[in-house]
Amino acid sequence: MAGAAPEGSQFDTRHFDSKMNELLSTDGQDFFTSYDEVYDSFDAMGLQENLLRGIYAYGFEKPSAIQQRGIVPFTKGLDVIQQAQSGTGKTATFCSGILQQLDYNVVECQALVLAPTRELAQQIEKVMRALGDYLGVKVHACVGGTSVREDQRILSAGVHVVVGTPGRVFDMLRRQSLRADYIKMFVLDEADEMLSRGFKDQIYDIFQLLPSKVQVGVFSATMPPEALEITRKFMNKPVRILVKRDELTLEGIKQFYVNVEKEEWKLETLCDLYETLAITQSVIFVNTRRKVDWLTDKMRSRDHTVSATHGDMDQNTRDIIMREFRSGSSRVLITTDLLARGIDVQQVSLVINYDLPTQPENYLHRIGRSGRFGRKGVAINFVTLDDERMLADIQKFYNVVVEELPSNVADLI
Repeated sequence: MAGAAPEGSQFDTRHFDSKMNELLSTDGQDFFTSYDEVYDSFDAMGLQENLLRGIYAYGFEKPSAIQQRGIVPFTKGLDVIQQAQSGTGKTATFCSGILQQLDYNVVECQALVLAPTRELAQQIEKVMRALGDYLGVKVHACVGGTSVREDQRILSAGVHVVVGTPGRVFDMLRRQSLRADYIKMFVLDEADEMLSRGFKDQIYDIFQLLPSKVQVGVFSATMPPEALEITRKFMNKPVRILVKRDELTLEGIKQFYVNVEKEEWKLETLCDLYETLAITQSVIFVNTRRKVDWLTDKMRSRDHTVSATHGDMDQNTRDIIMREFRSGSSRVLITTDLLARGIDVQQVSLVINYDLPTQPENYLHRIGRSGRFGRKGVAINFVTLDDERMLADIQKFYNVVVEELPSNVADLI
């Protein structure tokens, strides 16, 4: 893989890990320790009752891998480096860690969360507010493009948590509209993204203004050297929690089924949906290579533009097709399970299971990539009478409810 892969997708972690350990073993002792305790239910984490109520009301039932290992060390006040792909439940991990430790009798800013974009900051604010609903938490998002005056008014009225983008947060700290004296927790979300957007100096400037004993959490999909440098400079004996790349999630993905009754009726249904498919990047999964070819021919003969890829094609051809798809020059891709895991395309917002997968596990690999954090994802399953059993199994397996597709599918994407 030459050059930097997009969004930490396929890069070679081995090189990074060895580089990382080299950077982190200062004076012969490792800079951080790994934290391996796993809690497989929220109840076991020792969280306060009203936080648990918020977690369950939000719809979480069982913690994801990062939540199983990441919430508790944060609630214990440890500095943490948590490395996991976006979409694995990182936001709820640090939100829970913060909400557990706030003193709700003191209406002063006690936690500061930085995010690279306004949208993400607002998304975090929403999650924080929802999880802290029964705790009476006051959260405010400080982001560019909004009224400075309004920010100042809300901050002077008092909040417990500020979530924001580096520019606006630094501005508020500098004007002393945001007072740092009570801040005891500081979280950098998507640290790699933030550094690649050139916020490094601002992050350092903000750090200088915070109390020296502040607890620091760094959340990042990848750990480039600049992120390591931040952890070296500002963290105290951090624990590192690493969640393997293929923990995908169904969070944020709307899932539907279409009753097609007979196999022969699927093609018509797909053609009806084609206009919707072509507005966005879509992947259509079928179960065999032969069917990829068959469906591609059928679609093209009806003048629909589609690309196709499967395991019988040589690597070179597959690479070219994937490159076209990633760049958006082709918008609809027909493929098989074999390649489900390789399609880490950020913009895919619609997945169609023309055939339901033969194994429930593959369902996650097909659709789990599309609901990236803050991005909408939709999955549509074509279900014949013979498939009903499989759909029921999938719903049981993932503890999800798949609803019938409404007529306004275009509005969902």
